[in-house]
Amino acid sequence: MKLSVLLPAKVFLEEDAAKVVAEGGGGYFCLEPAHIDMVTALVPGIFSFIRQGTGQEIFLAVDEGVLVKTGDTVLVSVRNAMMGPDLPSLKQTVKREFSLEDERAKKARSATAKIEAGFIRRFLEIQKHGA
Repeated sequence: MKLSVLLPAKVFLEEDAAKVVAEGGGGYFCLEPAHIDMVTALVPGIFSFIRQGTGQEIFLAVDEGVLVKTGDTVLVSVRNAMMGPDLPSLKQTVKREFSLEDERAKKARSATAKIEAGFIRRFLEIQKHGA
């Protein structure tokens, strides 16, 4: 099967897969080439696939999204994805990325608060001088 994992701004992964395992609202499911065509929502969790030819299992941590299987093509569209060679490595990558994301979010909130405070200060100054 042709597997493509798409993020909002780029193609994250394109591989030939012998088998795909993903998690939907009803739990985990497995897709193989002869599986019926389907569309399903994905929940945040672990997504894995077996590389065609090598038999190597690859693990991804994925955010919520959608999986579409048509013929021998599997398209996965998610907001975010991270890859690791094994589950322990993937867990460390996810922890590191989440801590970086938390730090970025804190900085963004701080910058927003400063902009809002400056806007309010200027607005009050304009009202004071204009009245």
